[in-house]
Amino acid sequence: MRQYFQTKWVLSAIGVLVFILYIISIYWSVQPDTFDVNEYSQQQAREQSVPLVTGYTMTTTLIRVSETLLDKPGGYLSNDVIPPSAFMDNMPSWEFGVLEMVRDLSLAMRKDFSRSQSQSVENQALIEAQPKFNIDSRRWILPSAESQYQYGIDQLYVYRDGLTNISADQAQFYARADNLRDWLKQVEKKMGSLSQRLSASVGQEMINTDLAGDSAARQSTPNSSQPYIKTSWWKLDDNFYEARGSSWALLHFLKAVDTDFADVLEKKNARVSLQQIIRELEATQQTVWSPMILNGDGFGMLANHSLVMANYISRANAALIDLSELLSQG
Repeated sequence: MRQYFQTKWVLSAIGVLVFILYIISIYWSVQPDTFDVNEYSQQQAREQSVPLVTGYTMTTTLIRVSETLLDKPGGYLSNDVIPPSAFMDNMPSWEFGVLEMVRDLSLAMRKDFSRSQSQSVENQALIEAQPKFNIDSRRWILPSAESQYQYGIDQLYVYRDGLTNISADQAQFYARADNLRDWLKQVEKKMGSLSQRLSASVGQEMINTDLAGDSAARQSTPNSSQPYIKTSWWKLDDNFYEARGSSWALLHFLKAVDTDFADVLEKKNARVSLQQIIRELEATQQTVWSPMILNGDGFGMLANHSLVMANYISRANAALIDLSELLSQG
């Protein structure tokens, strides 16, 4: 009888522990809300008693988005090796999507936005910051991923402080059409890849267009002329939440572009194109009411959340391409 009660107590304790971990995992899976980039940047400038110079909003937004990875409920989860985060995949996928956008923008900040021309000297703080975001997102052994990301964020603060130091030419941000276009071209490729992966949730036979447009083009190894592409059932939610995280980060970055590149956009008559992209990205952040990501057929009985997300991202990417063309015009 005593052994029976001991066993029952142990099983009850395990059940309570599992329930607590489940509740924690639900709380940690809640995605951060969007924030007003202009309001937050103005608040930061007031607290520091510094002017809102060109590039301040963009840099502040990059800092805030990066900090969200570390400061949201549960902190940074991608490299956790203990429950419950070790068994979670939706939030780590969301984090990776955000991180990819942070990596692209930090590289653009270092290579383009902070430099006047190709022969100019790179900003030292950005030289230090940009590589830190490229560490393996799952690394937990020292140096851990979050420690490196935090160092990168600290260096972004140094760069931002240099921007606002009017008395010394410590840092610059050049809001030019060519700089913006170069970054947007990288974003286009990222969004195009996400759209294709999401669309492959139902499986489709595609025409191989890898060498289209150039009769002399060659590739390393031959591919099927009509490859069949279908995302694994196990990867559906990963792709969905990665796309959702990328869209969340890009949404804020483009709102910062609307502020720091306002004159450029007005001159190119391109602001309405940017606003359309922002509207499509806002749609990607709508509440997902289903407890799981469904993968119904295109016109089947069940919804296909991946196709819905792909639709918004494809529309945003098409507008991105149009915006890039407008920026390239004289």
